[in-house]
Amino acid sequence: MINLILISISLAMDCLAVSIASGATITKPKITSALKVGLSFGFFQAIMPLIGWVVGFSFRSLIENVDHWIAFSLLLIIGIKMLYEAFKKSPQNNKTDITRIPTLLLLSIATSIDALVLGISLSILDISIYLSILIIGLFAFTFSVSGYYLGHRIGKIIGNKVEIIGGIILIGIGIKILIEHMI
Repeated sequence: MINLILISISLAMDCLAVSIASGATITKPKITSALKVGLSFGFFQAIMPLIGWVVGFSFRSLIENVDHWIAFSLLLIIGIKMLYEAFKKSPQNNKTDITRIPTLLLLSIATSIDALVLGISLSILDISIYLSILIIGLFAFTFSVSGYYLGHRIGKIIGNKVEIIGGIILIGIGIKILIEHMI
């Protein structure tokens, strides 16, 4: 159980970082937006291990060879979009809103690809998949909602430079994922 909680915290850290970066770009946080972010990240963090568990070892080698490239590419695209919009003529009017469905889905998938691979590992262990996905999803949800509000507070302090920082954070997470899988 302790290992499962530690794994859940580890998986939720990318969600936290993305939520902080996202929350920092908003002018006024809304509970509906925070819940939307939390539910999306929590759902994908929970469903990906289930998918991985179902797939099991039959496709493990295929997924492990490309998962980091997919996550890196998705985070890089969103990060570059945030940087681009930060340097536009009027950045206050062009902030990236991650609560838009296409952006939120891309970020949710990108931050949960590691959870897919974890699900493959869970398929050979004697651990309840239902308990695992419940705990993983709850931690991702909680970290994401908290990060969204924390990011808003940080955004007030650093002002309009937050879009640049958010883009750099997303690109950094993508690079971290890439490096972790290359080593």
